Amino acid sequence: MDPIPHPPNPAIPVAEDRIWIDGCFDFAHHGHAGAILQAKQLGKYLVVGVHSDEEIFENKGPTVMTLKERIAAVQACKWTNLPVPDAPYVTDPEWLDLYGCKYVVHGDDITTDSSGEDCYRIVKSLGRFKIVARTPGISTTDLVGRMLLCTKQHHIPPFALQTNLLSALPSFNRPTPTAEASYQLDRVRAYASDEYGVVGNGSTVYSYDPNFASPVGACLTIAEGKPPRAGQRVVYVDGGFDLFSSGHTEFLKLVVETEVKAAADRGEYEVDGDAASGGRKPYVVAGVHDDRTINRFKGLNYPIMNLLERALCVLQCRYISSLILSSPFVPSLSFLSTLPSGGVPHSVYHGPTTFMPSEADPYAELKNLKNAFGESVFREIPEHEWSGVNAQEIVGRIVRQRSLYEERQRRKEAKAEKEVEMV
Repeated sequence: MDPIPHPPNPAIPVAEDRIWIDGCFDFAHHGHAGAILQAKQLGKYLVVGVHSDEEIFENKGPTVMTLKERIAAVQACKWTNLPVPDAPYVTDPEWLDLYGCKYVVHGDDITTDSSGEDCYRIVKSLGRFKIVARTPGISTTDLVGRMLLCTKQHHIPPFALQTNLLSALPSFNRPTPTAEASYQLDRVRAYASDEYGVVGNGSTVYSYDPNFASPVGACLTIAEGKPPRAGQRVVYVDGGFDLFSSGHTEFLKLVVETEVKAAADRGEYEVDGDAASGGRKPYVVAGVHDDRTINRFKGLNYPIMNLLERALCVLQCRYISSLILSSPFVPSLSFLSTLPSGGVPHSVYHGPTTFMPSEADPYAELKNLKNAFGESVFREIPEHEWSGVNAQEIVGRIVRQRSLYEERQRRKEAKAEKEVEMV
């Protein structure tokens, strides 16, 4: 849903199952998504307040993404019902009342304002505060540090993640999976949940193994989810999805909108026979390349997010139906034939980006291919408002203002020490 004019008029009646969560959501990562997911699981309707650039600068330091970009990222999260821009940095119960929210949710850490006071002190005093677990090992500050220090320790070797995930499955017959493997599988299953946070009813997750079972390999099931419905068109997209942001979400949104419009033109509706329901939505399968593949083409310390972090970011996106870990850089017909969603998809989409060049066009084989309807399989989404917002652009923004972000890091570390004492 798009933001509504503030303040809502009339105010929305307060209900126990309407939950508020707020934050900066600066280049939204899976830690943000994890908090949003847990908040949604505490109710049925989730309102997400997003602080202004000015208030964040005053209380924390400069943002990397603009408010408009941060709102777009929050909107794309499948657990968000309503984004609210310009939410106050110190959570105000009057805003909760206006949007009908009984409780505000935050992680099990302390967040302070520029004066060093708890941002949630007012709602806590009113008994309108709920705590969820903070996602360890990831924050905007951590990611900025990786960019400034150009570190690569976060990279995961090829197939290491998949080996861990498969080892934690009962079908793998491994008596005692490692704690890391169990945690990773729990994370993947949670983020693959549906729009209400129900596990097993959302996205399917697979791992592609080019050497498994047959000469073309196979997609191995990591997490069960919803398969395509009868007659639903399957489309495939792939990429690195590093520092998952408005450039990625807008591309995925346009893929869905393009398919929905084409379905309506063909008379295929979301509810059979009901044109008012709109065109039938596609089943979108997203292939995510592993860290070595991305580093091979981008160099330096790319990807800034490792395979697990990027996969979780993609899974939280409302435009995705299924995910393939370690998809090949070249989506050949032999690979596409292994997709559990029905083999070679009706369409393969690519965006206008050229940031990951290769010696040969990875889509060359598909550009001459027609699907069962006589349509070209390969399709390209044209330039859009956020075409240029990718990992390279985000890193560039930080490098161009390195001194500001280094000062932000220092301020954050100093605040963190005080906030730990306040817990």
